[in-house]
Amino acid sequence: MTRTILATPLTREAFAPFGDVIDTDGAEHFTINGGMCERYHDLAKVETAGPGARVLVSIFKGKPYPFPLELTLVERHPLGSQAFVPLSPAPFLVVVCSDGPDGPEMPRAFLTRPGQGVNYSRNTWHAVLTPIGQPQDFLVVDRGGDGNNLEEHRFSEPWTIHLSEGTRA
Repeated sequence: MTRTILATPLTREAFAPFGDVIDTDGAEHFTINGGMCERYHDLAKVETAGPGARVLVSIFKGKPYPFPLELTLVERHPLGSQAFVPLSPAPFLVVVCSDGPDGPEMPRAFLTRPGQGVNYSRNTWHAVLTPIGQPQDFLVVDRGGDGNNLEEHRFSEPWTIHLSEGTRA
């Protein structure tokens, strides 16, 4: 049995149940630094909980995956949100799942526009970082501190994720 998902464009509305889209389009902004800079303000809700919680800022260097993608694993972070902001203007794949009574439900796949990032809300099931076509660097904001902030789920049958026509993998 093949379980297939087609990645759709990432929008604020479609992604809202899972977290925030980090993008300047339509975002609150104002001028700072004597008129030389526009600040796009409060683009994501950073969440940290638990003992010794603190915000971490890291850079991840991701390698691309082959497509169609065989999705076998998703993860979530019960003690904090996790934001990924690309440091290059290339798109990447975002896969999320609602939480059901028996674990993650059917995945939803989104394709970012170049420059868009995401912030997964605390406890949101998501796939691992998935660059498309070439290695890609990301600024990552997530939680550090005591406690277990990682849960993984392996699907009994993989999901196959396809990119829409015209997307280069």
